[in-house]
Amino acid sequence: MIKTHVSQAADQKAAMPRPRSTIASAMLLAALAANAQAQEMPSGFVDAADQIEGAVVEMRYAGPHNFVGRPIDGYRRARCLLTQQAATALAAVQRDLHARGFGLKLFDCYRPARAVAHFMRWAREPADTARKAEFYPQVDKRDLFRLGYIAARSGHSRGSTVDLTLVRLGGHEELDMGTAFDLFSPRSAPGDGSVTQQQRTNRALLAAAMRQRGFRPYDKEWWHFTLRNEPFPRTYFDFVVQ
Repeated sequence: MIKTHVSQAADQKAAMPRPRSTIASAMLLAALAANAQAQEMPSGFVDAADQIEGAVVEMRYAGPHNFVGRPIDGYRRARCLLTQQAATALAAVQRDLHARGFGLKLFDCYRPARAVAHFMRWAREPADTARKAEFYPQVDKRDLFRLGYIAARSGHSRGSTVDLTLVRLGGHEELDMGTAFDLFSPRSAPGDGSVTQQQRTNRALLAAAMRQRGFRPYDKEWWHFTLRNEPFPRTYFDFVVQ
């Protein structure tokens, strides 16, 4: 059979040697992907639900109820994984709160680096605003990085940062904090003055309980806390939550 000029050109292009830089880049990407898939949970990490008696776990990024609107890369199961030190400190917070009739509800714990990359890809798609009304009604999606609501690196990936709220014991009713979890708004700042006195009191209760056991808050999100003496302060992990 006589080949057309188009097919001949395609054959010639396929036969041409690829530039070394292209081959090297492809090999590097393949190696990184293989390494990411091969990573296992380090021995210093635990399932926080096994350590914190009575904690409510609602891992938002393992399902569709989040600002992206679908499960996030790296979350194959709804598990709250943390360093042993962070889990031990949270267990102490839980015991302290139980004496006052409250408990902890966990929204996010360890976050794989690939999940952060997923957030970055989403943030660069301006047309994808399906969850804007719930999660960022007054903020332009293009400003989420500049305003500090999304970052290229997350402390969650170090394994000692948690997103959480308070619930009443028994029915697991969440305390009113003035905003929902993951609302990208100035109103989510712990010290925002537009929320009611009761909402400020509830935020202060959570913050005080966390500080007492060694956690520091984040000034843009009332739900976000990091263990002060975290064991991996410069390591960003990427093993899958499974």
